[in-house]
Amino acid sequence: MRLRYWIGICAVLVVGTGAVVGSILAYKHDEREFHARQQEEAGRAARAAESVGALSVGELAAAGAFIKADGNVSKHEFAVIGQSLVNENVLHAAAFIDVVPLAERAAYEREQGIPIVERGPDGNLVKAKRRPIYYPLTYVASNAEGAAGSALGFDVGTDPARAPYLMKAVDDGRATATGVIPLLLGGSGINVYRAVYRDGAPNETVAQRRRALIGFAAGSFLLKDLAQTAITTLPNDVTAQLDVANRTVVGPKGELEDPAQARIQIADRTWVLVVHDPDRPDVSIPILFGAAGLAMAAVLGSLIWVLSREERMRKLQREADEDSLSGLRTRRRFEQEVRAAMARSRRDGTTGALLMLDLDNFKSVNDSYGHPAGDKLIEEVAEVLRRRTREGDVLGRLGGDEFAIGLPSCRPDEASVVAEAIVTAIREHAPADPEIDSVTVSVGVAVFGIDPLMSYATLVSEADTAMYAAKDAGGDDFRVFHPDAIQVTAPGRS
Repeated sequence: MRLRYWIGICAVLVVGTGAVVGSILAYKHDEREFHARQQEEAGRAARAAESVGALSVGELAAAGAFIKADGNVSKHEFAVIGQSLVNENVLHAAAFIDVVPLAERAAYEREQGIPIVERGPDGNLVKAKRRPIYYPLTYVASNAEGAAGSALGFDVGTDPARAPYLMKAVDDGRATATGVIPLLLGGSGINVYRAVYRDGAPNETVAQRRRALIGFAAGSFLLKDLAQTAITTLPNDVTAQLDVANRTVVGPKGELEDPAQARIQIADRTWVLVVHDPDRPDVSIPILFGAAGLAMAAVLGSLIWVLSREERMRKLQREADEDSLSGLRTRRRFEQEVRAAMARSRRDGTTGALLMLDLDNFKSVNDSYGHPAGDKLIEEVAEVLRRRTREGDVLGRLGGDEFAIGLPSCRPDEASVVAEAIVTAIREHAPADPEIDSVTVSVGVAVFGIDPLMSYATLVSEADTAMYAAKDAGGDDFRVFHPDAIQVTAPGRS
């Protein structure tokens, strides 16, 4: 009695202390959930922005492929392509940048009706200086009224903020994004360039790509549009920043408190979306629970008892579901899982199979070497079955030396292959006790899913019938039940 009293006192103290520790752990758990939710918000917003950006970059590549195939796209053709890109995506503008050698400059300006220009020190457009090659904006599509015309003819190759990325796009052979720059059509954002090579020309190396270059498909993204695609997926009270190269380009300046971050990939440039959710967990409630811990000791003790009882129930459930000798499902649990597989088969319109197995002359092992040797052989057979089946298959020991295998989502011919493999594997298995001879098995196969009205009892009866047919034929083989012919056939042994 005294021992149980002190055990009870210790249990109350442990439960009271556990309440205090539990309140701390609960707060930590809430913190983890908060951070996980905040990170999920950031990731969802970043994926939204990245998917829209990727779609625009992908369609920019498609436009480049069209230009490549056409070879000499007209102003009207580009207007159709460019406006579709601008109207359906987050692109602020779409453009085609031409490649004009010095010798062809005059002809280009005459044919296009636009001069090739560059920007002077004051930022204004000036007449382009003599250069071996010019990269003028030939066609521009934008929803900014009147802005597209002012950009035509601008030699992108003279702009230090754009030219390096233009050449990088040529050499890398993939979409290349600039840093944050003032856009020619107004606003702040980035340009994405996709080199267009002459159709059929080799472009495996940098030198080949430079020789095959005929122009660039280009797109402009406004920062506010990129940010908006991400921010619209966030709750209203969440604060967001868009950072690039450790610099905030959209959103409030300064560091946010305990934020979550997610990366956004636009072409070859990585952005960082920084998100701060103000809805942090409240610390007062866990403190209150901690202070009331000792008072709640009795309640928590009852909870521990309930949890312990549930654990015992789960253990009993496991014992009821799992055969103690083989580790396979018991007959009751096996039936439940096969019935569930049959229901899925009826719903999905698929087929499956049931294999009934019975060891041949197993009684002689028990009679000659004793039940411990027989039990050991049962364990070995169970392991052979595990190795010869899929993870999703259902294995059960129905009693004695009788086993069963449920094969969900399995065609009849596949079931025959599995049955033959099992027959062979058990025949070739050498028992751990060298004095015991190898055993064989008789297997019956029945298919479910063909007849939606088939019951479990009918399925078992058909598999049993096929198994006994294999045993009557001498064992060490399998038979397949064919419901249409109401007969059992032997497919033969390979």
